[in-house]
Amino acid sequence: MRPTAHALTALTALLALTLPLGAQAADPVTLADVPGSADHPVISRFTGSTLAGWGQQDWATTELPNATGAARGDRRQLADPVRAEGKLTQLFYLGPVGKTALEVFRNHQQALVAAGFKPRFSCELKACHDTFFALGKNARGRQMSWAKGSLMGARGSFKGREFPLVMALSPDEGRMLAGTLTRNGSTLELLLYTSLADNAYTDRAATYIEIVEPRSMQTGQVSVDANAIAAGLQADGRIALTGLFFDTGKAELKPESRPQLEAMAELLKAQPGLKAWIVGHTDNVGSVEANEKLSLARAQAVVAALTAPPYQVDGKRLAARGLAALAPVAGNGSETGRAKNRRVEMVAQ
Repeated sequence: MRPTAHALTALTALLALTLPLGAQAADPVTLADVPGSADHPVISRFTGSTLAGWGQQDWATTELPNATGAARGDRRQLADPVRAEGKLTQLFYLGPVGKTALEVFRNHQQALVAAGFKPRFSCELKACHDTFFALGKNARGRQMSWAKGSLMGARGSFKGREFPLVMALSPDEGRMLAGTLTRNGSTLELLLYTSLADNAYTDRAATYIEIVEPRSMQTGQVSVDANAIAAGLQADGRIALTGLFFDTGKAELKPESRPQLEAMAELLKAQPGLKAWIVGHTDNVGSVEANEKLSLARAQAVVAALTAPPYQVDGKRLAARGLAALAPVAGNGSETGRAKNRRVEMVAQ
């Protein structure tokens, strides 16, 4: 039985009475970009969109869909996810009122393909449901900053009603891409998901973009103390000294290396019979000859520092060696691996 016009009018009036105070006066176009936020340089926003959520971390890890997407039979989990590390940027856009999720998604998709994007996973509509839930939108949203205000109903009986803004993605009209984009010699991981912004009554699309840029993590932020050095030498015969710092291409120890030098001197004084090689290592950038020279010079700088005041370790107990890139501990194909290979080790003689 279809409701009468009188019944529809009464229902609309009842819904209006249940709205939060001030909801009727709210305007969906007054939302502004998150203060301090910015579009990512590899992908622009859909014209007229608002950057309503934004986050950026210099070093973070995230899980992205592989070619399969969600785990079979468990939409809460990604199947064998791609784990990406590096500079993480998260962007949440609200499209203009009246623009469909399909139009917004297709524009992003075409721009990415034109830029050389290589999709690893893609889905549309019902095929996206499980992978959408496996992403865990709420956990991702907690890392972001959000614009002030609410998502507003723009049409129908819910016009003017407030809906939560934070991660207002939905499985409705959902479309997703995950893959890689190469820029300036670096390969970025990129996730794109567009759907209705919460529900059909908002008459807007929501787009979430996640970009991971490979970069070297700032290493050497923790010095290895005397006990750890002793344990490493006992177990493996060597240990990497993460608290020794040099400028790129130089062999002068930086002042912040002092805690590491103190720990080395403490061990050498506690074990007067210990003799050690101080061995410098580099990545594979540059010629072998230059890296041999640099790695040896850095090892010699450490020996010189330990045998001089205030440490005054007997020079006969230490010998410097340089191995350039001949003994890597990680692949040199990425900046993360190269950072691990640039190190100075203490090796028991």
